[in-house]
Amino acid sequence: MATRSNIAIKRGNKITSVYCHWDGYPAHNGEMLRRYYTDTMKIRQLIELGSISSLRKEVGAKQDFDDKSTQHDDWTLAYHRDRGEQLVISEYDNIPDWIDDMEEYAYLWNGIEWLVNDHGERDEAGFPVFNRVEDVISPAMLKELGWED
Repeated sequence: MATRSNIAIKRGNKITSVYCHWDGYPAHNGEMLRRYYTDTMKIRQLIELGSISSLRKEVGAKQDFDDKSTQHDDWTLAYHRDRGEQLVISEYDNIPDWIDDMEEYAYLWNGIEWLVNDHGERDEAGFPVFNRVEDVISPAMLKELGWED
């Protein structure tokens, strides 16, 4: 079963977001973003792919979506680039609207670090609650998934 997520960057007054189907939980996609997507240009390249099936260390290049034997383990698998589906990149006017339309986990690059909203959590005033990705991942979680130190 998939753990879906949204990955976003703030561009001007807009939130630009893409869907990711697999492994959206913080110990996978959160850690992948935290380790390998800390450069704004690389993050923009990821967002420009549109919806993705699985997030990996690198944006990569076009690969055959349906032939796993030819896929690169470190390359992100994208629906538009790799399977020819319609390009889907969503834009929102504000963070609450984005969270209203999100999946289980929502990741936002704030220009310094990755933040995560867990299942649409909101504070008493109704504003989405975000935590730093590194604060919600324990060493035990990383060890369980085989992350190197």
